[in-house]
Amino acid sequence: MKMKIVVLGAGAVGLTVAAKLSRVVDIHAVARKRHADAVRERGFLMTGIWGEGTYRFSCSEDLPDEWLDADYYIITAKSTDTEAVCRQFAGAIRGREVVSLQNGIGNEEIIARFTDRVIGGMIIAGSGWRGDASVHVPVESAPMKIGRFPSGMDDAVGRLADLINRAGIQVEATDGIRSDLRAKNLYNSALNPLGAIASVPYGALTDPHARAIVREAYRVVEAEGIALPGEDAYIEHLRTAQLPATAAHHPSMLQVLTPGRRTGIDFLNGAMVDLGRRHGYNACTTELIRFRERG
Repeated sequence: MKMKIVVLGAGAVGLTVAAKLSRVVDIHAVARKRHADAVRERGFLMTGIWGEGTYRFSCSEDLPDEWLDADYYIITAKSTDTEAVCRQFAGAIRGREVVSLQNGIGNEEIIARFTDRVIGGMIIAGSGWRGDASVHVPVESAPMKIGRFPSGMDDAVGRLADLINRAGIQVEATDGIRSDLRAKNLYNSALNPLGAIASVPYGALTDPHARAIVREAYRVVEAEGIALPGEDAYIEHLRTAQLPATAAHHPSMLQVLTPGRRTGIDFLNGAMVDLGRRHGYNACTTELIRFRERG
């Protein structure tokens, strides 16, 4: 009998992951109406480095009763929607394995208020809409990582990692997912807001300003006692590997940065500011994005 997995808050990343997993598990995605309708009518269309094709799987705006016994629930909603998603599906996820595949800091802590089985996840893969239920994945700059949050390894994590690998997505199981999430936040907090403020792709952010944000974030993470890769080594990796791999990619924050619409800044740089006020972290980038949000 196949595993059953539900993806909640399925946007571009969530539908792409659901499509890949549909080859090895029974899967249902909860998505916006226009995407759910398109998946039902002609399937999900994917192009790029994860393969090209049309994928058919269960998808709707809601969670049908037959999916209430899923083995895993994967949340891919924007961080600003994490609490709302958890509240909406509180009865389904209570006591179940719930995975966060989201940007930012604090999602796992929110999910932990609704279930005691939280798996943290880190994914760095560009994805962009090409139409309703149609996504292009141009680049993947690192393997996905998953682990018991805040730390540890167990059979449930191992089984999920095996399924994801079989689906054709590179993934590594780790017993230190909290550190991996902080490392991803270094990448996102350096590139996403600056790219959004300046309306430029990541490749334009090779000057020292992006690296300065990373160095500030390191001071905060070190003060919080969380282990990360060496600072200079990581900045060199950012400059020589991650930036070139995503040079043409525009930040997702730029796509949503319109007056009156919230970005995820409070879960990226904003979270670091909240953690690091006593350590002198610079809040300028966060405030600039908030200014742009207000138009």
